[in-house]
Amino acid sequence: MLFLINSNKMLFMFMLFFSTMISISSNSWLGCWIGLEINLLSFIPLMNTPNNLLNSESSLKYFLTQSIASINFLFAILLNLFIMKNFFFNDFMSILINSSMLMKMGSAPFHFWFPNIMEGLSWLNCFILMTWQKISPMILLSYYFNINFLMLMMMINVIIGAMGSFNQISLRKLMAFSSINNLGWMLSALIISENLWLMYFLLYTFFICILCFLFYMINIYFINQLFNFNMNFFLKISIMLNFFSLGGLPPFLGFFPKWMIINYLLYNNFIIVSFTFIMFSLIMLFIYIRIIYSSLMFYSLKLKWFKIFIKNNLLIWINLFNLLSLLGMIISTLFFF
Repeated sequence: MLFLINSNKMLFMFMLFFSTMISISSNSWLGCWIGLEINLLSFIPLMNTPNNLLNSESSLKYFLTQSIASINFLFAILLNLFIMKNFFFNDFMSILINSSMLMKMGSAPFHFWFPNIMEGLSWLNCFILMTWQKISPMILLSYYFNINFLMLMMMINVIIGAMGSFNQISLRKLMAFSSINNLGWMLSALIISENLWLMYFLLYTFFICILCFLFYMINIYFINQLFNFNMNFFLKISIMLNFFSLGGLPPFLGFFPKWMIINYLLYNNFIIVSFTFIMFSLIMLFIYIRIIYSSLMFYSLKLKWFKIFIKNNLLIWINLFNLLSLLGMIISTLFFF
């Protein structure tokens, strides 16, 4: 298993799930803050796995940054309640609340903690941090956002996500910057419509889940491990297909939500934002292709004792996911039109 299943881990996973539910279904800002705090305190014990040396450092960094964001959020709430008596939709308050939520989800320019913490986590914890931990801050952000501030944040996310991915040798850091890049797209989807955000988020979670599972299965954490050994060729192809989907290459499933977002942005004359999104999406694709090209084309060592055995039922599931990714545009046409 990805981690040893015991009663403690199950309890904290249960708390992690329900704290998000508390946060997004609360009818008061204080209830939202309580949900976020329970979420933080239930994820920290999950970060501590015995076979990782960096986990204690990562959990401490995570605790400190999330605490700062929570303090900012609580300060904004109390300022509104005690000084202004009610929530005026003024720019200062909306920016303060938005900034604390962006810091909680690891968005640029508050992203400095995110790649460092990812580096010290197992693949399962990386998956949770990149997907589940973003749900409650993003939904709370949608309740009370400043559109001009978010437009700027979207562009910064897309740019920093692409620029930070250059010269990365760690797959976990690369996935962290990829997550920051996709966060820009998710914020724009959130401004457009909650249904579009939900679709983008579910598809993004799907691709991240497959990639994290493949990396866990072959136990790799750095790019050079992809071409140091004669890894199963089928696994390399699977990683390639899912990277292409994550980057949003047209025939694949990942292109569909990005296409809808670009359509909306162009329709509403957000020319600069859509241009930025398209250009930096191409840069992300270049980074993904560079990794895959290296792993497919480079000469690799052939070690007789290095074997990767994949069970047949796992192979069937991976094949099915790859097929879904490949037939993305056909499936999306059937379902959405």
